[in-house]
Amino acid sequence: MIYKISSANPSSRYLQVEATIENSERKNIEIQLPAWRPGRYELGNFSKNVRNLRVYDSTLKELKVAKNTKDCWSIASEGKALVTVRYDYFANELNAGSTFVDDSQIYVNPVNCLIYNPAKINEECSIELDIPSDWEIACALKTQNKNILVAPNYDRLADSPFIASKTLKKNKFEIAGVEFNLWFQGPTNLDWPKIIADFSLFTAAQMELFGSFPSSAYHFIFQILPHRFYHGVEHTESTVIALGPAYMLMEGDTYNDFLGVSCHELFHAWNIKAIRPAEMLPYDFTKENYSRLGFVTEGVTTYYGDYLLFRSSVWGEEDFWPAFNERMDHHFESHARYFQPVSEASFDSWLDGYVIGAPHRKTSIYHEGCLLAFVTDMFIRKNTENKKSLDSVMKRLWMEFALKGNGYTEADYKRIIEEEAGADFSYYWDNYFYKANSYETILVEALSIIGCDLIFVPSNRPHEHYYGFKVVESMGLTKVSEIYYGSPAEKNGLAVGDEIIAVNEMQVKVNMAEWINYFAEQAIEIIVASGGKIKTIQLIKNSSTYFANPRVLRKENSSNLEIAAWESWSGKSY
Repeated sequence: MIYKISSANPSSRYLQVEATIENSERKNIEIQLPAWRPGRYELGNFSKNVRNLRVYDSTLKELKVAKNTKDCWSIASEGKALVTVRYDYFANELNAGSTFVDDSQIYVNPVNCLIYNPAKINEECSIELDIPSDWEIACALKTQNKNILVAPNYDRLADSPFIASKTLKKNKFEIAGVEFNLWFQGPTNLDWPKIIADFSLFTAAQMELFGSFPSSAYHFIFQILPHRFYHGVEHTESTVIALGPAYMLMEGDTYNDFLGVSCHELFHAWNIKAIRPAEMLPYDFTKENYSRLGFVTEGVTTYYGDYLLFRSSVWGEEDFWPAFNERMDHHFESHARYFQPVSEASFDSWLDGYVIGAPHRKTSIYHEGCLLAFVTDMFIRKNTENKKSLDSVMKRLWMEFALKGNGYTEADYKRIIEEEAGADFSYYWDNYFYKANSYETILVEALSIIGCDLIFVPSNRPHEHYYGFKVVESMGLTKVSEIYYGSPAEKNGLAVGDEIIAVNEMQVKVNMAEWINYFAEQAIEIIVASGGKIKTIQLIKNSSTYFANPRVLRKENSSNLEIAAWESWSGKSY
């Protein structure tokens, strides 16, 4: 298929798309727009952005077209040799998986906006961009004449986002003969030597783990935004990462986010783009692609995205453990750990995996998956005296499945863990991967292997510690954001979304915590606006406390076995 993309009026946020299909005397042609995009396991419904779809033959005679489903059309092609589809696409969303146009750039994720003919999905595709001659294109695809991108098939086209702009900044580095390109769009003040040094370290660590890279080149494509933002999407030969605020990119937590998401997305070049569940090989763009292996595709990637920064010395303990603690916070703050196993969460990502959803209903393939990856790593290391690890499992998946073009199953993953560990993994598999449970016991056990303790630090906020609710304060309002399952707040009728108006008759003005602390030795009565009504709620302490923060501490006196395990795992002296 041959595509042309232009924008007659970028301020309208519409792209003009033209797709030409060669026809072999067929009377009817089907065209499809993907229903979802790989990397986000929910239906995207991209056809909601399509306007004025029309079809013509080579003489510009308009052909009849009818919609079959929300994102599939049938063309009465009348046996014409060439059929051209034209439509407008509303490109007004700027994140790592979207399509956007303004006067400074054309940013396209083809999976959002380019229709395809299912009968020709394996044929070569090209995109001609109508752009000024002084614009560059950041993309993993090969280019012709500076403005034409060429892909071997639609799957690769859909998997190859690009930015066309005059204001792109670029640099590159090389590891083991593979070229890694860095592209930045947006306001940036970059410390190139620091970026390249850090990226080289974690990239080399990943290359060492797997032994080879899936492609001869790779592209990090960054959309740097003026406001706070964090999002990354993986592709076979590239990643798009949207991050902000731009003025803090090289500083503190924002720079750590920049490193963390980049390391995470690069690991995906192996884990999901190449090492793929059998259910997703190949992708079916027309519907949900269900799998229970999200704890591998995203959980293992989340673990390694942080861990390899630590192991490669890009991060220190002061960077790694706070990130790990945050994963534990998510697990222990939600009672969903007792209701939904992570294998089911993988299935349900298609249902509500990317929204807050019903309280205490769902776990996360990212957070719970990361914690289980760590537990699995420690299980293998303990049973092999550090001779094998989760590294060994991932490398075998790469060698035995990805390089042979095959997908793996749940049984394959468990089998390889057991073969590498030389031990039965069924207890963990049955009770934690496939059964809803708290991970406290297995995290304590796993952390102790490397000479660390798991402790719980009480919250210093009295409304969290004693009564079990959290709030957000914004625009002068104090609203309940989270309620601990079984807490006094829940039992006495407080609900998520309630606005706290007063504490013991004292009006709340973004100072609720201070008033609750002031009345710490007295009974607490709060007035809330709830569902259009004003309510009075009594809060009574009980013997329990809530929202304690899980934290990892190094033991003061570790055994020789623990020290050896720490040094093997971390790559650092104890």
